[in-house]
Amino acid sequence: MSYKEIKTAVLVSTYNWPEALMICIKSMLNQTVLPNEIIIADDGSTNDTEQLIETLRANARIPIRHIWHEDKGFRRTLILNKAIARTTCDYIIQVDGDVIASRHFISDHLELAERGYFVCGSRVKLPENTTGKLLHKHDSKIRIWNMTFSFLLNSLRCKPLRHLMATRYGKDICHMRGCNMAFWRDDIIKVNGYNEDLIQWGHEDSELALRLHFASVRKKMLKMGGVVYHLHHKENDRSHENEHLKAREKVQAEKLTWCKNGIDKHLQKDA
Repeated sequence: MSYKEIKTAVLVSTYNWPEALMICIKSMLNQTVLPNEIIIADDGSTNDTEQLIETLRANARIPIRHIWHEDKGFRRTLILNKAIARTTCDYIIQVDGDVIASRHFISDHLELAERGYFVCGSRVKLPENTTGKLLHKHDSKIRIWNMTFSFLLNSLRCKPLRHLMATRYGKDICHMRGCNMAFWRDDIIKVNGYNEDLIQWGHEDSELALRLHFASVRKKMLKMGGVVYHLHHKENDRSHENEHLKAREKVQAEKLTWCKNGIDKHLQKDA
């Protein structure tokens, strides 16, 4: 299937960091292949984020949709499900609002898009001083000297190696990055989306990946392309990590394909 035949949404999760969201969205609007829409899953940001999105919309060649709910603490899984329920696109490329996408990010992802697969992409962590400069200049262009040497290989792009490594590298299903992943919308619906019982930080993406795996949706790893550059920030609160790991272990032990508290209720509301 040609990428031109795939109706694609970029799903961006955000919370109260409009400066980062600005350069994230700018990088998506500067792609060699544009998605059909950008849908922003906003976990309760203040009006600054809404005003920014209105400004970005004014100059965008594609629709930018803003899905928001009230701030009642960290509820990322809930807002992601709401956003997925609202899009009509067939294929969803998911990132966090604190990343900058490489210029061929969308086209590289669509090269690997194939029925029966979900995709995990790569990231390059940017140092604190580089992050500060990019945010200050509202700059979404990454240069080779902006990254540390240890992450340099992650930023390389090579089509033959990209396809060679897709099913040969990163076979650990639990190795997932919510800041760079892609899936077919109907596959997500088949496993009932994100588990909304996981309401704090940690492993909600790998728990979802395991359910996809047990539902016979296989994994591809996107290397040598489709990279995102992760802006530096302090680490999230990990106090609930063990609870989330136990939920993931339960999926693995029982080979679960479905979560009870998932996307289905949001689909019913939008029907």
